[in-house]
Amino acid sequence: MKNESLKNSTIFPLGEKVESDHFIGDAYLQMVFTDEAPLNSAIGNVTFAPKSRNSWHSHKVGQVLLVTGGEGWYQKEGEQAQLLKTGDVVNIPPHVKHWHGATKDSWFVHLAMTPGETEWLEPVDEEWYNQL
Repeated sequence: MKNESLKNSTIFPLGEKVESDHFIGDAYLQMVFTDEAPLNSAIGNVTFAPKSRNSWHSHKVGQVLLVTGGEGWYQKEGEQAQLLKTGDVVNIPPHVKHWHGATKDSWFVHLAMTPGETEWLEPVDEEWYNQL
């Protein structure tokens, strides 16, 4: 497996395993910032084990992903999946249906800056994901 050391996360603690129907595989969340002022945005450190990912979803206010380690995927509905690596930044506009998660053979860690609510949708198709 690539980036095996990331199973201990990167800068921030690994956090708790995400127990949600909106994630496939093992993912971990450590909230870094939850106060409303001055950013009006929660910031979570999300660590994805290889092959793990979240379901399709959108954010009412948008989201920013700051990749801190490993390799993962980000895909907007109707577009090709985009390979993400350490140092990449993804600015996701409001109401854009998308998903993100690890590649099949690498751990993946990002900070997710998420103001507002998330609307969760259907899981990413397993057969389609395996072709990436």
